[in-house]
Amino acid sequence: MTGYDALGGNGGGPSGTAALCHWLKHMKLYRVVLLVVLCLLALPFIFYNLLVHEESNVQHNDIHRTRSQLFTFEDVSPLKAADLKLRIDEMLRMKGTVSLELRDLESRRQKLQSDIGLYNQKIDELKQELARQQTELDRLKISVEQAQVAQREAVLRNTPELALPRALFSDSLPPVVRPAGVEHTRGCKMSTCFDHSRCSLTSGFPVFLYDPDTTLPVSEGYDIDGFLKTTIKQTLGYNAHLTTDPKKACVFLVLVGEALSEHEVLKNNRYNTPQGGGSERALPGSVSPQSSLNVTRLRLLPYWGGDGRNHVLLNFARREIGPGAGNMLHGTHMDTGRAMLVQSSFEESQFRVGFDLIAPPILGPPGGDVWQECSPMLPARRKYLLSFQGELMGQNGSLGMVGAGGDGGPHGTDDTESDTVDEFIIDHLKEMSSGRTQDYFMLQFECVPATEQRSPSGLRDWSLCGTDNSRKSVLKESTFALLLAPGGGSVSSTLLQARLYEALRAGAIPLILGGDQVQLPYAETIDWRRVVISLPKARITELHFLLRAIPDADLLTIRRQGRLVWERYLSSVQSTVDTIVASLRNRLGIPPKPIPSVVAHSVFNASFVPLKSDPVIDTEPEESLGPIEPPYPSPAYRRNYTAALVQSREMWNDWADPFALYPQLPFDPVLPSDAKFIGSHMGFRPIGKGAGGTGKEFGESLGGNYPREQFTIVILTYEREQVLMDSLSRLYGLPYLHKVIVVWNSPKPPLEDLRWPDIGVPVHVVRAPRNSLNNRFLPFDAIETEAVLSVDDDAHLRHDEILFGFRVWREHRDRVVGFPGRFHAWDVNTLDSWNYNSNYSCELSMVLTGAAFIHKYYTYLYTYTLPQAIREKVDEYMNCEDIAMNFLVSHVTRKPPVKVTSRWTFRCPGCPVSLSEDDTHFQERHKCINFFTKVFGYTPLLNTQYRADSILFKTRIPHDKQKCFKFI
Repeated sequence: MTGYDALGGNGGGPSGTAALCHWLKHMKLYRVVLLVVLCLLALPFIFYNLLVHEESNVQHNDIHRTRSQLFTFEDVSPLKAADLKLRIDEMLRMKGTVSLELRDLESRRQKLQSDIGLYNQKIDELKQELARQQTELDRLKISVEQAQVAQREAVLRNTPELALPRALFSDSLPPVVRPAGVEHTRGCKMSTCFDHSRCSLTSGFPVFLYDPDTTLPVSEGYDIDGFLKTTIKQTLGYNAHLTTDPKKACVFLVLVGEALSEHEVLKNNRYNTPQGGGSERALPGSVSPQSSLNVTRLRLLPYWGGDGRNHVLLNFARREIGPGAGNMLHGTHMDTGRAMLVQSSFEESQFRVGFDLIAPPILGPPGGDVWQECSPMLPARRKYLLSFQGELMGQNGSLGMVGAGGDGGPHGTDDTESDTVDEFIIDHLKEMSSGRTQDYFMLQFECVPATEQRSPSGLRDWSLCGTDNSRKSVLKESTFALLLAPGGGSVSSTLLQARLYEALRAGAIPLILGGDQVQLPYAETIDWRRVVISLPKARITELHFLLRAIPDADLLTIRRQGRLVWERYLSSVQSTVDTIVASLRNRLGIPPKPIPSVVAHSVFNASFVPLKSDPVIDTEPEESLGPIEPPYPSPAYRRNYTAALVQSREMWNDWADPFALYPQLPFDPVLPSDAKFIGSHMGFRPIGKGAGGTGKEFGESLGGNYPREQFTIVILTYEREQVLMDSLSRLYGLPYLHKVIVVWNSPKPPLEDLRWPDIGVPVHVVRAPRNSLNNRFLPFDAIETEAVLSVDDDAHLRHDEILFGFRVWREHRDRVVGFPGRFHAWDVNTLDSWNYNSNYSCELSMVLTGAAFIHKYYTYLYTYTLPQAIREKVDEYMNCEDIAMNFLVSHVTRKPPVKVTSRWTFRCPGCPVSLSEDDTHFQERHKCINFFTKVFGYTPLLNTQYRADSILFKTRIPHDKQKCFKFI
């Protein structure tokens, strides 16, 4: 028997069930009915007895439960009907009590749920705070490591921290020595005829000017041009190198010309030509063989020192520019000692290379904007391929008379040979202009009407025909302007310099035939190969081929460079004087004076302390963006002496000007990559200490090709306090931020109860001199970093966006690097103007400075060298300062801006209405672009078709690696 059989055998198995079914099958029906009736009758009695028995045993504290049970069966208990009403009332009362209790419990439950929600929210906040604090801790650890590295660098540093040098001056007047003979002074060099002891490298090159109103070293019957005396004093007064103490002076300037005879009658015409006469006239004797310089008076100058060392004689030509003009020593044997001579005309036997200086004649205004004098640079090819207007003048008059008396002067044989060459050149040019060609020429070799100018000096040169306006109208239509070298052994002539001046002013590229025989102004510093085409006269037969072979890009490059040289060094009295001083200083290797910064005056009184508040911290991406560092200003004036040595050509021919010393330049040379690890590691913070890395290592260091640095944020605001406070609060905890400059453009000071957020770095609120958008780019002395982030007060940028823009700018320091891109579009309707366009485009040419990084160097250029007309237009429209900055940077660098991230515009829903929302905003910007183009002579903006994103952006990387930025 199995276990299952045993279990079934106990009465619960299949046999018992079968027996029961068998019994029921044989039972009678009436018996079943009777049994059911008996059960129904007995059931109420059984329930009643049970209830009575239960009620007798119930305790006092269960009386309500018992009554409830009785009430349940009251419908079957007729003995309790009398108490039914009372019990119903009792149950209603109990119902109300229970309802109150339930409502109370429900309110408690809701409160508990609310508390639970608050606690969960606090838990989430604490988790976020924990993550933030962990990130902050990581940043602090990085900061400690960076500080330790900086400390080790400070201990190991073996080079001094350079700053502005302390000036070291001479303390005595030049001693009187015995004059050197003319045989010694004819071969003067800087090493033999200049006293370097008066010009320390740290002296700043002080220059002393003899008062031309009281000191006149000219002969009897002569006087210096009154215009020159006034303007030279005035323009030198603006020069930072001028000193009134002769004991400190390095060089002494003496104005000796232009000296005119007392019977000079043409006082108001710089060319001695009646503007309506159509010819150029010079009075007989206006250029006398007897020099206007009085050597005896020259030697009596109080600081002459016997031999005139460190003296500079300024002989400017202005009114008289005929043949032989501008050379006060021609035909004489006067001894000017060891003094340097500055003039526009030199003979080969007079000019001491590296000692004397060739300067252009004074043909422009005293100073100011000169762009109105210039012609547009486009089109590249103009009506005339080549133009020339002039008549050859020699000892006996015009070219036709020279051959008859070629032996009448000291250069008779040379002049005869020159006649033959000049005749051949003229014949070939005439043949070229009249030949079968599609090119047009304007070649005039005889003045009509004929000039009555004579050349008592005996020098052969090409006189000017017509008036200044008539020549300008021809040059504006000329692609090239022909300049013919003077004869008679001249290395420079006033007429040649005047032609060069007029050609560059009109945008005609100077073509010098005989360029190997002449010297051009400031040749030591100006790279004239980029400005003029210089050919020997033997190349005349190949001239036409060469001119046709120059492509448009080179034409416009040469023309642009010529205008740059003309505006910077030749255009006005101010530019001429500044260039002369800078050229002399450059010879000595002395750095210029520091460019002045704008003093940042606080908007608050000295005794007022603004109220502080805790910043409202926005939720930033949970990533370490950089260490927390103490303020670290960019090193300034480190290349005081080397910039002029290493990059002298660039300073004079590419950048803004060589007249001032800048704290830093965006063009500083870059070290090789291995120098950061071999001997030149100071200040560098390579990624992963040089091993590289991704997110974590990337966030710990700046890396790149330049040493560590920080940036300054400049915010321009006008009576939008709350918007400003919100923007400042968002800057809390921003790595690499040095300070914030708030330019308060409103005449009303901030409210006294305004609470300024404490963002961990200094916030300087600067009072603007007046309400102007140009204040955005003032070079404040409070800006101590090279990198400047210019932002609007309503621009909302995330920290990672700002830092990515900063990192990109470090690789493009000479360009505008920012977020909102715009472009200039050609007006396809008028076909003669530009439009400003903010639509989405695959090309851009501008980055708005409402959120852009620029180098502080450009703030100096914007304030001091940008034409005043552009800044005035910005004030007129209260608009376009960002366009002007883009024009300026692209003009200097010839590069487009760099756009970063996908940002195209900024929205500030709760901000007050800004200037950019005015209906006339875009119309004004159209006009600005076209006006700026007119001022510059061309449109310097360049298009670009790419933007910068992080290297690992949208790149699939392993799970154990991090991207450089999570969202960029």
